[in-house]
Amino acid sequence: MRAAQYSPLLIVGFVVALLAGLPVASVGLNLFVSGTSSTWAHLAQTVLPEYILNSLWLCLGVGCGVGVLGVATAWLTSMHDFPGRRIFDWALVLPLAMPAYVMAYVYTDFLQFVGPVQTALRDTFGWEHGDYWFPDIRTLPGAMLMFVCVLYPYVYLLARTAFLERASGMLEAARTLGMGPWRAFFSVSLPLARPAIVAGVALALMETLADYGTVAYFAVNTFTTGIYRAWFSLGDRVAAAQLAAMLLGFVLFLLMAERVSRGRARYHNTTGRNRPMAGARLSGVPAALAVLACALPLLLGFLLPAVLLLKMALTEGDAQFGGRFLMLARNSFVLAGATAVIGVFLALLMGYGARLSKTAFANGLNRLVGLGYAVPGAVIAVGVLIPVTRLDNWLVGQWEQWFGYNPGLLLTGGIAALIYAYLVRFLAVALHTVESSLAKITPNMDDAARSLGLGQAETLRRVHAPILRGSLFTAGLLVFVDVMKELPATLVMRPFNFDTLATQAYTLASDERLAEASTASLAIVAVGLLPLIALSRQITAARRV
Repeated sequence: MRAAQYSPLLIVGFVVALLAGLPVASVGLNLFVSGTSSTWAHLAQTVLPEYILNSLWLCLGVGCGVGVLGVATAWLTSMHDFPGRRIFDWALVLPLAMPAYVMAYVYTDFLQFVGPVQTALRDTFGWEHGDYWFPDIRTLPGAMLMFVCVLYPYVYLLARTAFLERASGMLEAARTLGMGPWRAFFSVSLPLARPAIVAGVALALMETLADYGTVAYFAVNTFTTGIYRAWFSLGDRVAAAQLAAMLLGFVLFLLMAERVSRGRARYHNTTGRNRPMAGARLSGVPAALAVLACALPLLLGFLLPAVLLLKMALTEGDAQFGGRFLMLARNSFVLAGATAVIGVFLALLMGYGARLSKTAFANGLNRLVGLGYAVPGAVIAVGVLIPVTRLDNWLVGQWEQWFGYNPGLLLTGGIAALIYAYLVRFLAVALHTVESSLAKITPNMDDAARSLGLGQAETLRRVHAPILRGSLFTAGLLVFVDVMKELPATLVMRPFNFDTLATQAYTLASDERLAEASTASLAIVAVGLLPLIALSRQITAARRV
């Protein structure tokens, strides 16, 4: 057992954790750099207050929106029976396949002055320009709406699970005390589901703070747009890193806020009766309102934008569709595929190493790697570029000294640094999936394998890997889809003249070529549907248990 505690896999875990923490550390160290950047003083006097205020307003609006929408749909589908409920059970997660920046492009085209909505209004009422008022979607409230429509499933999934787990015993006890449905909801179900709800809101807010495409396209200045502007427009890496450190502080605050807000409260289920309750049957007006409450977010968050994307792609689409589009798809698939394979491999080694070691040190390394998912892509991009550029400059100097010529940048200008940034960001997704699956394998299987003379590596290859095959595929698929949608890190770190579907959609939309951007956007959404189909099947199966 002592030998297992010092497994060589711990060395792998330590190296991976060190590499995963390096970008965050390099960003944090720039907080202590002073007197070297006049850009920072200029930003602090001009746009920094706007970055902070817009980021706070976004968090407040999106947090309230996803909380209300996610809890309402979760409560309706888990605790009631009404027409279409079985479809809404799984369909309400589909907006997760729609990146927020793609939603922004679609609704801008749909609601602009020459779009179908305003054109229909003018044709119907005979209005001319200036005769009527129409809300502008490209504003801070518009950005809030985009994020709410695509991110509420985080709250829906977690809250729905919490409601189902607490459904039977707690609510029956509340009703025996004379509580009606509404009072039982606010006094019992909602407080017990609070950790799950807040966790879902925190995930949505981290995605909001990490976004670049939506806020940049809507001209809403936040920390992510400021980081990109400081790095590329002003050419000041220190100012970009300091902005990234402030953004990281926002994220850490979100992670700590819920834990602190709990205080000494505990949320254990003490009844022992956890079977789901039979859903209360709704009919008439209540049933119609329930259908509307579930259909509206699904319509706005997935069905309408998907139909509009498909229509634009078929009628107009990308003029360069063909060889150019295939090259973009190839670039996206190569990056996503390489990251998924490496990520799953490293996650398997780290998860198995923690299982063998059974020490707090090994678990701590895995938790450190897991924090990467909470770090926005823009922060990771800046954090990777700073040490990698320094390493590149050192390598170039050594190469020139040894061989007498300058080979140029070896790492910064290639896809290796970009894949490294992806791994720092998304390795946590694969690691969480692998760890949860390893936890379901009884330790008796390890003992049986050892008694048959199998070593650690053979036990992993011949016993655990076949059992984990499905989970490894799921982990790889999740990482693949996340990389396909990632925009900030790709924009900052992609090699020269190297585009992906995400950057192509953003570039075309920035040039107001929205119809052409639909082809790449539709491809991203289609790929994003793959893990959601699997997730929807699990939701349906869980409901039938």
